[in-house]
Amino acid sequence: MALTGLNIFKLLPKTNCGECGVPTCMAFAMKLAAKNADLSACPYASEEAKKTIGAASKPPIRLVKIGPADAEVAVGNETVMFRHEKTFVHQTAIAVSFSDMQPLDELRHRTAEVREYCLERVGEKLRIDLALVENTTGAVDPFVAAVRAVAGGTGRGIILQSDGAEAMEAALKALAGQRPLIHAATMDNVEIFGALAKQYKAPMVASAATVEELASLTTKLAAMGIEDIVLEVPGENPAAVLQNNTILRKMALRSNFEPLGYPILNFAVGEDMASLVADASTFILKYASILVVDTLQYQALLPLMMLRQNIYTDPQKPIQVEPKVYPIGEPGSKSPVLVTTNFSLTYFLVSGEIENSGVPAHLAIIESEGMSVLTAWAAGKFSGAKVGTFIKASGIESQVATRRIIIPGYVAQISGELEEALPGWEVVVGPQEAADLGPFLKLQAAQ
Repeated sequence: MALTGLNIFKLLPKTNCGECGVPTCMAFAMKLAAKNADLSACPYASEEAKKTIGAASKPPIRLVKIGPADAEVAVGNETVMFRHEKTFVHQTAIAVSFSDMQPLDELRHRTAEVREYCLERVGEKLRIDLALVENTTGAVDPFVAAVRAVAGGTGRGIILQSDGAEAMEAALKALAGQRPLIHAATMDNVEIFGALAKQYKAPMVASAATVEELASLTTKLAAMGIEDIVLEVPGENPAAVLQNNTILRKMALRSNFEPLGYPILNFAVGEDMASLVADASTFILKYASILVVDTLQYQALLPLMMLRQNIYTDPQKPIQVEPKVYPIGEPGSKSPVLVTTNFSLTYFLVSGEIENSGVPAHLAIIESEGMSVLTAWAAGKFSGAKVGTFIKASGIESQVATRRIIIPGYVAQISGELEEALPGWEVVVGPQEAADLGPFLKLQAAQ
């Protein structure tokens, strides 16, 4: 039977209970057909439905959750090769590595940096997601002590990296219930490490030298009842890693090859900061679900986090802010009124420049479907008539004594239409660039 939304819907209970997280059974059926949901999310699915569509409707790349409930990181569940086809779903989790050779005092200092690390860009807070602890010493006690220090200090999910079964089990006991990621099962230790993953209900990395060997390894793990797997095929250089990542993604999505239908982990360790950022950027783009770096340097993490934010934004749904009038500073009745679109980046750039100018103002944000000023104007979403209608509906006219409104310089052509829409108002054409707003507002205030 063809796996269409209608065929799936016929096998669902049709209760529209919403317990699957989707309002209706038809909507859930469409998600199943697109492989954006798992049938297990429906608590009332019949045995017939499970048998007929259960396996076929599973997402091609499994969703894997790592870390404690209050800091859980979800990776995988992707359905496309390229962002423009649809969108990427779960952003690359960035992990910072630690070693059990580091003194505990140093670990406490660095883990505090991870916990407090936060970049804010266009209203979104960007943080480090995971921490990896390497059993460099090969001993049990230093590894467990480091794991406890890093887990407690960062508050993040932990990746446990050790070749020793005794050290791995001791660390798993120390993090019982916190779902650390085991690194890694290989062909040599699959029985021992697989048993540990099953006993402690922990996700694990399957690591192999080749894609073929990796498929055999994950097949063995699946036969043991282990479902939450992350893939790793280390390469001799970044080009080899990129090639392996692409093969894994293609096999999962294009060939629906279940043994490779899992998220991918990569390490980025450059000889210098520039090469590290270049390699890590490549892996974020194609197709690391987890990226481990060995630095906390701002100049490395900033570009990686900004790139990740851009790549994992829905291209059909730009980041937006709520359309309304925002007070910047503490504006009064004589403060200027400025207007722009509700594209998030535009809002934060403009509001930041107004705040830096020291001139309090009312910033009117117009509904423009998250488009930038020129794009919104070209699409007919930012016209004089629309701005006039918004200003009247916002109630700002009753809050200000001024009748002067400042529009972006790039759309000076709407000034005539806006004057017609707002009788009694003077339309002032502002600068084209947000960076020029400060001097412009100070000059306006002096007049």
